[in-house]
Amino acid sequence: MTEAATMQFHPQPQAGAARPWAFPAPERGVLDNGLTVLRCDRPGQQLVAVEIHLDAPLDAEPQGLDGVATIMARAFSEGTDKHSAEEFAAELDRCGATLDAHADHPGVRVSLEVPVSRLPKALGLLADALRAPAFADSEIERLVRNRLDEIPHETANPARRAAKELSRQLFPASSRMSRPRQGTEETVAAIDSAAVRAFYEKHVRPAAATVVVVGDFTGTDLDAVLADTLGTWTGGAAEPRPMPPVTADDSGRVVIVDRPGAVQTQLLIGRVGPDRHDRVWAAQVLGTYCLGGTLTSRLDRVLREEKGYTYGVRAFSQVLRSAPDGTGAAMLAISGSVDTPNTGPALEDLWKVLRTLAAEGLTDPERDVAVQNLVGVAPLKYETAAAVAATLADQVEQNLPDDFQARLYRQLAETGTVEATAAVVNAFPDDRLVTILVGDAAQIEEPVKALGIGEVTVVTG
Repeated sequence: MTEAATMQFHPQPQAGAARPWAFPAPERGVLDNGLTVLRCDRPGQQLVAVEIHLDAPLDAEPQGLDGVATIMARAFSEGTDKHSAEEFAAELDRCGATLDAHADHPGVRVSLEVPVSRLPKALGLLADALRAPAFADSEIERLVRNRLDEIPHETANPARRAAKELSRQLFPASSRMSRPRQGTEETVAAIDSAAVRAFYEKHVRPAAATVVVVGDFTGTDLDAVLADTLGTWTGGAAEPRPMPPVTADDSGRVVIVDRPGAVQTQLLIGRVGPDRHDRVWAAQVLGTYCLGGTLTSRLDRVLREEKGYTYGVRAFSQVLRSAPDGTGAAMLAISGSVDTPNTGPALEDLWKVLRTLAAEGLTDPERDVAVQNLVGVAPLKYETAAAVAATLADQVEQNLPDDFQARLYRQLAETGTVEATAAVVNAFPDDRLVTILVGDAAQIEEPVKALGIGEVTVVTG
């Protein structure tokens, strides 16, 4: 007779005691060359993240040279006075580092990630790139060709085409915000190394820059490392530039970008609203999340789950330029795609959601889920040094205090249902939205006109 087999189970793991969490607070300082430094020591983060904000905004680009800031940003990694482009890339690779840069309305951002053991070497390379970029004719010409090759692909992408059209519709033609961030074929083709260097010499200097460094600095004399690397970068004093207020026309209307034969319609519905300096921001974030921030939001519940028009629709706010004096603005938008035959019905139901929200408001359970999702997952969102550094750099370029993100989470937790409802209704009024549809005009124009949500115009794709 065989003995019955028995199984031994290990004790089930139990959750540990919850620990209080707050967004990390940085230490602020200034190097001798005028470079502002924000440092944040994060024990255990052996991969250090560095973000540099350069006060070289898109509206500082010379007339007819839209895109020169983007070409300059890309050229930072294409050689210095010490290394050719190939040598510079090889040196970065030896450090196990990655270097990226891009230009946007607030300025140019340069991002570096490197193991802490190689931080001095990588920061030296970054300092060389900012201090003495080569801007070789051949490299600039290659970057210009690459950018010109990208533009047709962006035009063919329905989401990118919709974003380009919305900016053109919202902002006056004289505003830099009305034109593509990375330039057009005409303006990019006019860029050469002389134009890039002139833009660099006018706007890039340590006194008009901020570096954010986040990671585990145990055993690292960060002050000495910064002084020996970024501290060698020199330049003149920063000159304040006037910032004209952002103006936009959000009168309700529909623009169809014609794509004959398209099986889907790309939707982008938007207007301009307050930036993060406005007291309504926290309530607006919360209300917008309830409207279209997740799979359980109202828009997804109706358009995806109930009607099956789409794989998903999102509502969001994206800061365009932020300033404490009221000259900033954020893009408030709803985006998604639906199958062509259901474009009219989908828009009709979307407007019903907005009108129902205005008439009945959000519910307490909707508000509670949104707070849980926005605030409860924050410790996971900021597990990496790169996530912390990026948010701190966002605060720098948006002229926000260092404790803004920490205060925002407290405000979100304290915001009530009524306040969140008022904010999202004001953010998305059903009669003050510019609707961009990229799709087959022959099939969608008449159904959209019948909705009465604004004058309908068709433009070529």
